[in-house]
Amino acid sequence: MGYFQDRTAIVTGGASGIGEMLCEELATRGATVIAADLNLEGAQSVASTIIKNGGKATAAKLDVSDGDAVRDLVIGVARKHGRLDFIFNNAGIGVGGEVRDLAPEHWRRIIEINLFGVISGTSAAYSVMIEQGFGHIVNTASLAGLIGSPTMTPYATTKYAVVGLSTSLRSEAESLGVRVSVVCPGFIQTGIYDSSTFVNANKAAFLKQIPFKLMDARAAAGKILRGVERNRAIIVFPFYARFFWWLARINPRLLSPLSRKTVNDFHRARIDTAGQDGSTRSSVSSIAD
Repeated sequence: MGYFQDRTAIVTGGASGIGEMLCEELATRGATVIAADLNLEGAQSVASTIIKNGGKATAAKLDVSDGDAVRDLVIGVARKHGRLDFIFNNAGIGVGGEVRDLAPEHWRRIIEINLFGVISGTSAAYSVMIEQGFGHIVNTASLAGLIGSPTMTPYATTKYAVVGLSTSLRSEAESLGVRVSVVCPGFIQTGIYDSSTFVNANKAAFLKQIPFKLMDARAAAGKILRGVERNRAIIVFPFYARFFWWLARINPRLLSPLSRKTVNDFHRARIDTAGQDGSTRSSVSSIAD
């Protein structure tokens, strides 16, 4: 019997990208999957595809910034299935731009989703898993949560916090039978680039600055599940991500040339929206979900 066979898993952000591929790969391995996403239609499409392929899945509409809704989903799944084996707190958004151009709402929205969404999912699942004596919490962070990411500072801020949450809780949870892992991937082909907010920057030019080929989301899901099966504390991939993490641990200054290049490249993509008073105004007023 495989590691995921007959297990129950909640995946937030399950309608697209890594979340969608996690749902499909978990189902292929025999798990019952709950694809949770603010985009209910997308989540239903994912669940429908899984069912057509012989797997077990349901869809749930979920705004991870609503802590009560997250808790209700977790408790409801555990009661319905008699157990909750995994929660993949994967939902997230991005904000690209320099800190000098950001407004408070840019920070507030990304923290609500990327950090408090993970905290809510972790807290709710942890309570259930402690009571049943087993379970595995898997939180999606990013390479940006290990080495930083200039011009995406709000994103990196939330991902550093998710790494700290996960690695700290892992030590507490171990004696209670609960496992905790954090996923720190490099650049993956997901919908986050389409849904992200880019402040005072040309989106196409910004994306052209990505220095590596985007990894296929299905391949990323496979890497994650292998790390989960092996109970890795921090799941980092692909190779360049592990290499940069290694350099950062040896001496953070070794990555300074790359950081300077990132900022200089961004300046070429930046849109100058200085007003008559010399202040800089955001060219994007809304935050993507």
